[in-house]
Amino acid sequence: MPRRPRLVLQGVPLHLIQRGNNRQACFFAEEDYRLYLQWLSEYAGKTGCRVHAYVLMTNHVHLLISAEKAVAPGALMKALGQRYVQYVNRVYRRSGTLWEGRFRSCPIQEDAYLLACQRYIELNPVRAEMVAHPGQYNWSSYRANAQGEENALIRAHGLYDALGLDAPGRQAAYRELFRHELEPGLVDQIRRATHGNFVLGDERFAAEVAAVVGRRVLPGKSGRPRKAVEPVSGGV
Repeated sequence: MPRRPRLVLQGVPLHLIQRGNNRQACFFAEEDYRLYLQWLSEYAGKTGCRVHAYVLMTNHVHLLISAEKAVAPGALMKALGQRYVQYVNRVYRRSGTLWEGRFRSCPIQEDAYLLACQRYIELNPVRAEMVAHPGQYNWSSYRANAQGEENALIRAHGLYDALGLDAPGRQAAYRELFRHELEPGLVDQIRRATHGNFVLGDERFAAEVAAVVGRRVLPGKSGRPRKAVEPVSGGV
């Protein structure tokens, strides 16, 4: 079965995830994380992508980005992935693939889901029970978005900027969003959309995207198809 083409639309924020092959580790030392972020910043600038949030886990990466050109996210991940794989293979004297094929992604309805997706990304280490609070994890954007830590990679989305009149106000409002965990249903919705290459949004947003791309953009309804009733045999 052919792979479904990615849903990437000009100017629409994108949540993407890339995993290590067979869910194996893709970061082995602190220098690996630092170099990945350095190259992410470099190639985001070259391809015209804006990174709003990220988290680097041991065996996968989450990014929340925006781009003015639909081809930009793919160009970013191709250049970044190749650069990082070459580094890992050279330093650790390995060969072969590092990543699990193509990255997975979903376009996001901004007003309803963007900040929720940022929280989903930055709470990954907490859900994985690696830390008790997102600020304790070194390799995410939480400290930049919530605590004002300097981070040249992060480019705030307009919805984040609207949280307050100044930087301290925005950071305080953003921290307030983390006082409560994400609802399990919302976590599942984000996961289904990202892994299935569907939109993350309401029915109106889905209809608008479907009209643009000309195909289904939401998961089908679960359950077995109903069996057709066969006609009764016999002559009259």
